[in-house]
Amino acid sequence: MAKSQITGKRRLRARNVSHSNIHTPRWQNVNVQRRRLWVPELGRFVSLKVATSDLRTIDKIGLLAYAKQNGVKIS
Repeated sequence: MAKSQITGKRRLRARNVSHSNIHTPRWQNVNVQRRRLWVPELGRFVSLKVATSDLRTIDKIGLLAYAKQNGVKIS
């Protein structure tokens, strides 16, 4: 299953709505990508599966700060 290792974001249940207003179930998948991220505090790369929305926040505040904010320990 596509799931972010930091935030735990995963697919959501949604509905297709046709022109006749018939609702049929479908899944909204999260855009999860496997990335090698540099952590300057540790002086090494860390491989994680993260959502693209997570990547934008990591670029702003840093990986360790974002992991701490979400209660995940990166070692």
